[in-house]
Amino acid sequence: MTGQPLVILLVEDNDDHAEIVLSSLQERRVANRFYRVVDGEAALDFLLRRGVYVDPADSPRPNLILLDLRLPKLDGLDVLRQIKESETLCRIPVVILTTSAAERDVAKAYQYHANSYLVKPVDFDRFLNLMEGLGFYWLAWNRNPTTAELERELQ
Repeated sequence: MTGQPLVILLVEDNDDHAEIVLSSLQERRVANRFYRVVDGEAALDFLLRRGVYVDPADSPRPNLILLDLRLPKLDGLDVLRQIKESETLCRIPVVILTTSAAERDVAKAYQYHANSYLVKPVDFDRFLNLMEGLGFYWLAWNRNPTTAELERELQ
């Protein structure tokens, strides 16, 4: 990356799962800033800078979105579809991080252009290992345009 703070948006309604994700990534110093919303509607408000997230300082463009599928208010697949249909959001990598291993969910997620689909392991140590690999891949090894470049291009 370019020395800019790395931002992760976690869309997760389960407090225990959110704690595991956030603490494991923070422990490994994967990202500098984490934001969490607990439902699909809030995720789109954050990303589209609506409602309480209208100020860009409160809703920076994430370098990565970790998206659960089973969410209140608006399902994760609907959130994913709207992200990938948006000209301003479509290039942000979206990793589905869910308990669902259902083939239908996997197929729909990729149909809506998910960048990756990960099933949360039940085993705590395996979950931590998954988070470590995810963090290194998406935020250290993988190359994406910077947020500033994307926003300049869209103006």
